[in-house]
Amino acid sequence: MEQRLRQLAAEAVEALRESSTTDELNAVRVKYLGKKGEVTQVLRGMGALSAEERPRVGQIANEVREEIEAALEARNSQVKEAQKARQLAAENLDVTLPGARFNLGKMHPLTQVMEEMENIFLGLGFNIAEGPEVELDYYNFEALNLPKDHPARDMQDTFFINPEVLLRTHTSSVQVRTMEKTVPQVPVKIICPGRVYRRDDDATHSPMFHQVEGLVIDKRITFADLKGILATFAQQMFGPETKTRLRPSYFPFTEPSAEVDISCVMCKGSGCRVCKGSGWLEILGSGMVHPRVLEMSGYNPEEVTGFAFGMGVERIAMLKFGIDDLRLLFDNDLRFLAQF
Repeated sequence: MEQRLRQLAAEAVEALRESSTTDELNAVRVKYLGKKGEVTQVLRGMGALSAEERPRVGQIANEVREEIEAALEARNSQVKEAQKARQLAAENLDVTLPGARFNLGKMHPLTQVMEEMENIFLGLGFNIAEGPEVELDYYNFEALNLPKDHPARDMQDTFFINPEVLLRTHTSSVQVRTMEKTVPQVPVKIICPGRVYRRDDDATHSPMFHQVEGLVIDKRITFADLKGILATFAQQMFGPETKTRLRPSYFPFTEPSAEVDISCVMCKGSGCRVCKGSGWLEILGSGMVHPRVLEMSGYNPEEVTGFAFGMGVERIAMLKFGIDDLRLLFDNDLRFLAQF
């Protein structure tokens, strides 16, 4: 039995020497010192020894156990140091290497233009109003002097969900909702930015696009007020040298109505390919709020007047950045977007 114990000690020490991971070391410990280990099995046979042999064998067993535990502790320290060294080597950072460059995100050009437009009108005393994109036919058309049989509806080819519900074709519906909430209070001075939808898709039109519309209602509002606001907006958006002109036009919800042009941002009015030699670029539609629209929203057109205007954010962005195809704004091509 003494010989067997010393043989197990030698085997255990050798096994520990060959182990290179903590899992392997634990396996050796269980094999020799566990409840069912080799050394434990030998000690269970001590009952067959004489009374004189038991103390000596017990002492040897304790020495063997201490030897194995000491070897285990020493080898465990070595293995942990080796693992730590390998980990440090694998995670080594060479501070002399050039750093990795990260591409910084930036705002989409449409978002940039939308925020700039909002800031200009906020500076002119306007508030921002919002409304639903899925709209009732009443707010999108009827309350804006466009009854169901009105031929001007053909100007806005529309996505209908059912005969009375549609995707809004302009943010003018927000103007109606706002007037209903504020009547009879004045002044009303709001802009309505947001997404709108029409059945268009080409180089200058998209089935989904963005608008910023404006509305002012108060006593003694005149066409001159409208012209002054739009001229100020154009100069702040495109530069102080920008000129504006108004051309007679037709919109069912305003009377009189006008298209607004600015001097060409490319040639400064001298004539070029972009403005087709005219020196002018159309940017928005506007006019005095139709008396019938005021009446349907609860205002008395004999007591108050107002003006309204609306413009496409994509159109403004294309002119501001010199973009010739609207679809580039929606392609999500980083090579294009990174320019802005």
